[in-house]
Amino acid sequence: MTKDSAKQDSGKQDKKAQQYGVTPQSVDFNDWYNEVVKKADLADNSPVAGAMVVKPYGSALWENIQRWLDDRFKATGHESLVFPTLIPMSFIMKEADHVEGFAPELFTVNKIGTEELAEPYVMRPTSETIIGHMWSGWLNSYRDLPFLHYQWGSVFRAELRTKAFLRTSEFYWHEGHTAHAAEDEARAEVRMILDLYHEFCRDVLALPVVRGEKTASERFAGAVSTFSIEGMMRDGKALQSGTSHYLGQNFSRAFDVKFQTREQKEEFAHTTSWAISSRIIGAIIMTHGDDFGLMMPPRIAPIQVVIIPVGRKDNFDEMVAEGEKLAAELRAQGLRVKVDKRDGVTNGFKYNDWELKGVPVRVELGPRDLEQGVVVVKNRNSSDKETLARAEAVSGMNARLDTIHDWLLQRATDYLLEHTVEADDYDTFKQKIEEGNWVRAYHCGSAACEAGIKEDTKATTRNVPLDDAEFFNEQGSGKCVKCGMDSAYGKRVIFGRQY
Repeated sequence: MTKDSAKQDSGKQDKKAQQYGVTPQSVDFNDWYNEVVKKADLADNSPVAGAMVVKPYGSALWENIQRWLDDRFKATGHESLVFPTLIPMSFIMKEADHVEGFAPELFTVNKIGTEELAEPYVMRPTSETIIGHMWSGWLNSYRDLPFLHYQWGSVFRAELRTKAFLRTSEFYWHEGHTAHAAEDEARAEVRMILDLYHEFCRDVLALPVVRGEKTASERFAGAVSTFSIEGMMRDGKALQSGTSHYLGQNFSRAFDVKFQTREQKEEFAHTTSWAISSRIIGAIIMTHGDDFGLMMPPRIAPIQVVIIPVGRKDNFDEMVAEGEKLAAELRAQGLRVKVDKRDGVTNGFKYNDWELKGVPVRVELGPRDLEQGVVVVKNRNSSDKETLARAEAVSGMNARLDTIHDWLLQRATDYLLEHTVEADDYDTFKQKIEEGNWVRAYHCGSAACEAGIKEDTKATTRNVPLDDAEFFNEQGSGKCVKCGMDSAYGKRVIFGRQY
């Protein structure tokens, strides 16, 4: 190849690479996110306002998330069931806080075919009400408890400003619902699930999250107490990544979910609910992405290793066949592998494409590599390439993926800690929030103070970290950063702007 033709070919590759480029995070994080979602083939807009179409790559990621969580739910004794999407409006109206909390978000069905309904249905915003109704017919004695149930499905909540995975009018989740004979059993369930979510985020998604209790103003509608895991995105905003609620006897009283105790007395069940939704995909994107696109956590990635056969027209099919052999060796190690068989596309274009999609490891295999028994390996989180003996690359791939997981977790943890600061006066608080940080401050617990802080800074309380939380669990007392009254919590509360 002449220098001129090489330069021409390089120019073509650069042009194609630009088609897959994204706006740098530092220029516009919002544009970066939207472009990554679309160009990485995770999701697309739909003709239904506020709803998205999840494409195969995004669906495969969600399936991996479902598979891990579903296995853990079953291992902890929970059983899955399926409830209708439509819920009678009267059910929503039975629990006062619940209806007040969800009224602005409800999708209502008034007609079936040409016939007006005597009572409208709402499209499921969450299922506490209809599940409570059914439990009231299933529950008789303490011997029936606990009920440990969950379901996977869609829920519908009207959103004025939508953003793929983060806020859409229809989104996907599991919702767990359990009923117990005693408060301490129900609260133990709430904490067990919270810790399971924390484990999932840390050990599978490489996401550092803070476990804590929500303030009264931020509780789930109808709950006695709400616990959350909060993650920090790379623009400093918080994402509530999972919740676990103790509902007390509120829904049981509303739907007559009661049982006979050992002492032959009638009691209302203590209930819980909990969920992680498809917004966790948004957390993965915004915690681990960079200016080149996604960085998929290896343990959940739809494709863990992509193989690029490098060949000319006369030997491309041969290199694809060799790539398939290498893929089989890696699959035998339990890995998810794809061979890029696209013909007529430059290698540079393929490299940029898979960088954008965030595949953890890329393996290049050319005729000369084949002769020498080596492959070229590149980690998504590094700009360096390594030439390794083929057997070494295969045998060491799981360890390589573990190293990438650890790197992603450490990077995200460092960012969270670097962008979380303390403030004891309101001017400093406002300045640090404006700079894109989480702020840890004392808080009196007043809803009025929270509302004032939100109006001034757009920041809300994220949670009050638990005593044994991984981060920020020290005790202390002080004056509310907003009003100067005594702290209500005996520790600092996390404030931050949120998605």
